[in-house]
Amino acid sequence: MKRRPLLLAASSLALPRLGRAQPAWPSRPVTILVPYVAGGPSDTLARATAAALQPAIGQPVVVENRPGANGAVAAGLTARAAPDGHTLFIAASGILTINPHLMPNLPYDPMRDFAPLTIAISAPNLLVANPRFPPHDLPGLVAWLRANPNRASYGTSGIGSSEHLTMELFAQRTGTRLTHVPYGGGAAAVTDLIAGTTELSFLNVSTVAPHVQSGALRALAVSSLARHPLFPDVPTVDESGVPGFEGGSWHSFVAPRATPEPLLEALHAALVAALRQPETEARLTRIGFSVTATSRAAFAARMEREYGEWREVIRTAGIAPG
Repeated sequence: MKRRPLLLAASSLALPRLGRAQPAWPSRPVTILVPYVAGGPSDTLARATAAALQPAIGQPVVVENRPGANGAVAAGLTARAAPDGHTLFIAASGILTINPHLMPNLPYDPMRDFAPLTIAISAPNLLVANPRFPPHDLPGLVAWLRANPNRASYGTSGIGSSEHLTMELFAQRTGTRLTHVPYGGGAAAVTDLIAGTTELSFLNVSTVAPHVQSGALRALAVSSLARHPLFPDVPTVDESGVPGFEGGSWHSFVAPRATPEPLLEALHAALVAALRQPETEARLTRIGFSVTATSRAAFAARMEREYGEWREVIRTAGIAPG
C-alpha cells in the first residue's frame, strides 16, 4: 500500500479529515511506547494493534519497550514528546490512577500531560479463595470477616497493585479488616493461595482462571459491574451486596496533551478500527482481556473517577508513598 497522509488510504475506516492548516498525518513512522518488557499484556496489546494499524495508515508502526520505574520512564517520554500524533503510549490503569498517589516526583502528571484516546482492553479481578476456607459466597465471606477481624490474609502482586487496592476498597466498603501479604508478583500469590498459606485474594481473572476451572481455587465474586463470560455463574460484587463496586485493570492509549483536537479524533478512530479487527480481538482475548475500545470521553471520565477513588482508598488505608 502506498503511503498516504491522514489515514485516507483506508477509506473503509471512515476516519475524519484534519483541517487544511494541520500537517498531514502520518508523515513518518508512528512509535508506540510500552512501559514494560516484552511479553506482558501491554506489549501484546501494542504489537497486535500495530499489526492492524500499519496497513491502514501506510507508515510503519514501531513498538518500543521502555521499562523502568513502574512505567514512569515511558510516561515521562510521552509527556515530553512532540504532540504530532507520531508518539503514542500504552498506559496501564495503575500508571494513570494509582502511581501518582504512591510515587513522589514522577516525571509526568496524568491529568495534565496526556490526552486520553481509548481504553483498549480491560480485565476485572476475581475474588478467589482457597477451597478449604469456610465462606462459599460473598455475603458469607463478609459475615465471617466481620466476626474474625484480621484473621484472614490475602496475597497480592505488591503494595499499591490493582489487587491490593481492590481488596482495600472492598474492606472499606464492607467494614472488614484483613491482613495483606504482598508478593513480588501474581504467580507467587497464586501459589501460596492454592497451598493455603493465604485464604483469599482479588487477582486478575486471566491469572486465576485456569485454577478456578480446575477446582484449585474457589471463585466468590468478580469485581466488574457485569458478570465475566468465562464465569457466568459467578456473581459480581455489586450484585452480591456492595452496590457500585468495581475494580480491575485496563490498558489504554494516550497521546501528548497538546495534540490538536482533529488529530486526536483521527487517532481515536484509527485505534478503535484496529482494535475491532477480528484478528486483533482474538489475539487479545486469548490473554484474558476484553477489548473495550471506549470513546475518548468515556476514557477521560473513568480515569478521573478512578484517580480520585484510588487516592481516597490509599489515604484511608494509610498506604505510604514509596
